[in-house]
Amino acid sequence: MSDSNLFAQQRANRRRSAILVTVFVVFFAWIGFGGDLSFYLYTVEAPPEAYHHTIPWFGIVATLLAFGMAYFAWKRGPKQVLWATGAWELLNPSKPEERQYVNVVEEMAIASGLPRPSIWVVPDKDPNAFATGTDEFHAHVAVTEGLLEQLNRDELQAVVAHEMAHIRNHDVKLMTLLAALVGVIVLISDGAWRFIGYGGRVGGRSGGGRSGGGKKGGAGAAAVIILVLWLISVLLAPIVSRLLALGVSRKREFLADATSAQFTRNPSALAAALRKIEDAAAPTKAIKRGTAHLCIADPLGRRLTHKEGAVANLLATHPPMAVRIARLKKMAYQYDRTGVLPEAV
Repeated sequence: MSDSNLFAQQRANRRRSAILVTVFVVFFAWIGFGGDLSFYLYTVEAPPEAYHHTIPWFGIVATLLAFGMAYFAWKRGPKQVLWATGAWELLNPSKPEERQYVNVVEEMAIASGLPRPSIWVVPDKDPNAFATGTDEFHAHVAVTEGLLEQLNRDELQAVVAHEMAHIRNHDVKLMTLLAALVGVIVLISDGAWRFIGYGGRVGGRSGGGRSGGGKKGGAGAAAVIILVLWLISVLLAPIVSRLLALGVSRKREFLADATSAQFTRNPSALAAALRKIEDAAAPTKAIKRGTAHLCIADPLGRRLTHKEGAVANLLATHPPMAVRIARLKKMAYQYDRTGVLPEAV
């Protein structure tokens, strides 16, 4: 794996981060100004004494809100992710596995040429790990208690190197932005549907021919069309944003695996670590759906992650673990009993 590929990945991640924020702001602008346009068309033919919606207050407020939330996601997103998992920062290691963890992170910081990230532990017995942050100077690595208990030193080193690879490749900025903004979009969508339900009950009380008379002509039909498009976008936004997060995660795991092998010179250690993580019985309860794409393995334990094909490629948070392990074993020239290298799909 050449450095040019890494630099190209970093440039691509910077572009995608800018595109992501732009799309987020545009989406909120549409939610606001689309509502303004629908409301304007609804009131344009109303009697002179009735309310006429001419100033796009919804759009102005929604756009300013989007900029504010994007800025908040950029500044506070990493800490929100850590807070959501219940992680605690490891400042004064007391147990042997904690001291080893700190030592391994320091080693991999030197190997990757990056500043040492802050070190966190997630109180969960299922083995898993993730990295978050805005750049290499404001990065965090977190592993679960189960990972510290179940992995030996070489395997832990390989997992930490995988997370350091995400930091080096600037994956953490894009993936943390996704986690924060996807969560915001889901909240806004839920709130919009509650508002729509409330508005429907209120609207049911207004009946009268006077309001119906104002809907003659094309303005009323256009208002209905725009309102339908607006509702569809509010409905689909959480789904599309989650699919975007899943796609971003899958494409980066293979590169992070390869970069881990580059840092440790031991791809078989990461293969063994992934096998232990995969064989764990329970899902990672501390890590929720909105941050699943940050982890080294799917924390939700979904069967879809084990499969290949168009549906899995669209909906799974991670590439199949068997494929990742096979690729790492092939890097290490680990032959099976028949003397054949494992297939790396």
